[in-house]
Amino acid sequence: MSQYTIGIDLGGTTMTAGLVDETYHIVAKLTWATRLPRPADDLERALADLCRAVAKEGKIDFSQVAYVGIGTPGSVNFTTGFVGYNTNFGYYDWNLGPDMEQLLGCKVYVENDANAAAFGEYLAGGAKGYRDAVIVTLGTGIGSGIILGGKILRGFNFAAGEMGHTVIVKDGRPCNCGRRGCWERYASARALSEDTKEAMKQNPDTLMWKIAGDLDHVNAKTAFDAMAAGDACGKQVVETWMEYVACGVANVVNTFQPEVICIGGGVSNQGEVLLAPVREYVERETHNITTGRNPVIAACVLRNDAGVIGAAALADSI
Repeated sequence: MSQYTIGIDLGGTTMTAGLVDETYHIVAKLTWATRLPRPADDLERALADLCRAVAKEGKIDFSQVAYVGIGTPGSVNFTTGFVGYNTNFGYYDWNLGPDMEQLLGCKVYVENDANAAAFGEYLAGGAKGYRDAVIVTLGTGIGSGIILGGKILRGFNFAAGEMGHTVIVKDGRPCNCGRRGCWERYASARALSEDTKEAMKQNPDTLMWKIAGDLDHVNAKTAFDAMAAGDACGKQVVETWMEYVACGVANVVNTFQPEVICIGGGVSNQGEVLLAPVREYVERETHNITTGRNPVIAACVLRNDAGVIGAAALADSI
């Protein structure tokens, strides 16, 4: 009889549960609205209902589920399943793991959502087949997960892996974390959008105005589209942003020397337009003189399934 696990990717807007088999294949998947704000115990009951529903969707009895894994935003103690704070949800001191075990009657693992997604990409995505990997997601901020020797690097306080809050510009742009000059303030998708808007304000003739229509419709793709159409201003915005991306990736290489670095987020859809210049920069800026080897730098491939698969495999991350 096959063994199944359930992985949940818990977000502020939606929560997705996947029934996953032993080969990390998603057999069934359901997405429900998270419906925040709501009391924590009400959300827990909804999560339990979602788990039972996805088992039914996969045509198995819930008793066949070995365990449930949950990837959630916030500060997570993996050992206890305790979420110290989840500011986006408004929950503090959330006893998520033990509460869910009582509701479901099975083992429940809880992990930070970025770590869970990184582990999924490591097991079944762009980092599959490598022993040491770092997964970097360029989104509103920069999320990252570090896998060393097949295990998630959590740190003694379960807060390791926040590469987005390493400083690349001393006394630079203020960050929500309280520091200045953080990598995510220069290399996230949001930073690219902000830089695009600033460039448009200073260059009324740039093609980016025609592409976006107005500042309210600028996104991380605007400057790339302008560059592809031959716009010099768009090209400058993209090249400057990619240097910031590569600067942080070079720091990752020099710190961890992973075999592979996978870059995710919607902007990774640019493929080699993004990856090739980043590789070139990293080769110049990293210290691999003795081996002459650099990590593979590739795009993530699992998209929204990474968090589900990683959460469903959390027992393997210990």
